[in-house]
Amino acid sequence: MTKRARRERLPGLVLDVTGRPGPPPLRFETGGHDRILLRQGGRPVLRGRFAGEGCCRDLLLHRLPDYRSPLPPLRSDWQRGPAARAHQYARWLEDAPESPLHDGRWQLIERAAFAPGIWTEDFVRDWPDTRLEILCGGGWHGVLPLRELSPPDAARVKAYRRHAREGTLAPVLLWRVSFLDGWVILDGHDRAVAALAEGRQPPGVELVRLLDEQAWRRTAAEITEAYAGHGHRHARAERAHGDVLASLPYDEGATPLWPGPVVQFPGD
Repeated sequence: MTKRARRERLPGLVLDVTGRPGPPPLRFETGGHDRILLRQGGRPVLRGRFAGEGCCRDLLLHRLPDYRSPLPPLRSDWQRGPAARAHQYARWLEDAPESPLHDGRWQLIERAAFAPGIWTEDFVRDWPDTRLEILCGGGWHGVLPLRELSPPDAARVKAYRRHAREGTLAPVLLWRVSFLDGWVILDGHDRAVAALAEGRQPPGVELVRLLDEQAWRRTAAEITEAYAGHGHRHARAERAHGDVLASLPYDEGATPLWPGPVVQFPGD
């Protein structure tokens, strides 16, 4: 029987995953100088190489046709049913043999809107190679597909376009990757194409790894110590202290780069 993660209700849906020490089946690895690799099971599905100097650099990516979604195919009647997408996606991720979940706290948030540009100029349509501009202090902030996009007139996309027009299109499952300051698509490539073909922004469920609990406790202890002795004379400071402590458990954590072999990039 699959062990279920403990769930916190707000904000969004938070999974407290235990018994999965990692590395997870779907993971980013680092190998060699300025090289990354996304591995699923034993298969490499993305190779990357940073180019340039300083903090403003390009990330050259080459994707391979071996990525598999951790979600099952979505039935049309399920998409038209009651909307509890984040909870169902969480159950599927917990049961999937090749998901990114590992020990720690994860948040799934339903998003109906994104900042301008994320699904337009910063949505990667090139395949299999692309170049991301990683800006100093600002990241990239776009959406990266993990498989080649279908054309808007493909039969499956047409079926999803009908859902988009009806307002019943299931959200795209997006994995937040901290070192990109952006997302990769875990499930819903055809749904994204369908929504965009209908002139709509794809709805999303965002999977985010939260700040490590031990790191949060250390930070909370440091803040508590810093405010100790202020007393009730500093009510404004105390309120700020409380606000920081309340927000810390839901701060985004870093996406791990697990150790791996030297990454070979096309052209090496």
